[in-house]
Amino acid sequence: MHYKRIILFSNFYIYIFYYKNMDINNYKKEIFCIKNEPEFNDYAIELFQYQYKNNETYNQYIQLLNYQPKNIIKYYDIPFLPIELFRNHHISSNQNQHEAIFLSSGTTSNTNSQHYIYDLELYKKSVLASFSLFFGNPQDFIFLCLVPNYNTHINSSLSFMCMELIQKSNNEKSDFYINKYDDLKKVIIDCQKKNLKFILFGLSFEILHFAENYNIDLTGSIIIETGGTKKQNERLTKDEIYLRIKKATNVKNIFSEYGMAELLSQSYCTSNYFQSPPWKKILIRDKTNPLKIKEKGERGCINIIDLANIDSCGFIATNDTGYLTKFGFNITGRAQSAAARGCNLMI
Repeated sequence: MHYKRIILFSNFYIYIFYYKNMDINNYKKEIFCIKNEPEFNDYAIELFQYQYKNNETYNQYIQLLNYQPKNIIKYYDIPFLPIELFRNHHISSNQNQHEAIFLSSGTTSNTNSQHYIYDLELYKKSVLASFSLFFGNPQDFIFLCLVPNYNTHINSSLSFMCMELIQKSNNEKSDFYINKYDDLKKVIIDCQKKNLKFILFGLSFEILHFAENYNIDLTGSIIIETGGTKKQNERLTKDEIYLRIKKATNVKNIFSEYGMAELLSQSYCTSNYFQSPPWKKILIRDKTNPLKIKEKGERGCINIIDLANIDSCGFIATNDTGYLTKFGFNITGRAQSAAARGCNLMI
């Protein structure tokens, strides 16, 4: 499906749609080259039309809402699929055999979300492009990952992401270090002696426990936590975790990664707010009216457009809460009655 935009007046547009099969291969390349808002809008509308036609669950959901797809010309008017549907429906826009299934961490009392992946190379490209955008070339870093090893957690999108970064770093010190704290300490000391750049990347509680058990000075190092503030019966706020990690490691700033099993693209917090790559966008919906999008600065629940989610659904209504800032967004918590989420629950 392709379309063009015709300007009639300075403030009015009309969109003329030409329906035909979307060129999936070109789309997968082009979304990583998006430069501005109009381009994002064009690709979002194209993906919406494609998934309305090819995703049975999404199609049924739109029909229940009584939406007219031909009338949707702006990305913020696109209906967002409730993330809960990943728990009990096969959300797919692809009829081929899937290559992998990513499961949400969830809790033992809840059904895990299932995200069927039909193109792992696309996920790899999104992972590397997002990381490079915010931190630089992965080959410039050694990745010390405190997340479960992908060899034993093949349904974890986080473990797969870390494995890809480890492999791209092309350094033998890059590895998974859960339950290998002594080895991790030795590698960090060696990196510091040789002035090698490394990133301590992992689950919030794992980073905290390592930091407080070993008290290594990590001044000038990069720490990226992947979220989750609950492990078994222990629960801390993110501020409490950050304060304790900073005290134990002497770092000034802790960075954060925001992603989930139902998505293929990550957002990163490198200052006081999260930012997303150009092919991903965050919107805030009203807590009492899920079809209403709120203005910048207003708090509500987080909707996500991930254009890399070509084979499932690129328009997800999550249960996370937050608000938009001038340059990004912040997360404030979870909606009431929402199921617990957090990768710390994997271990």
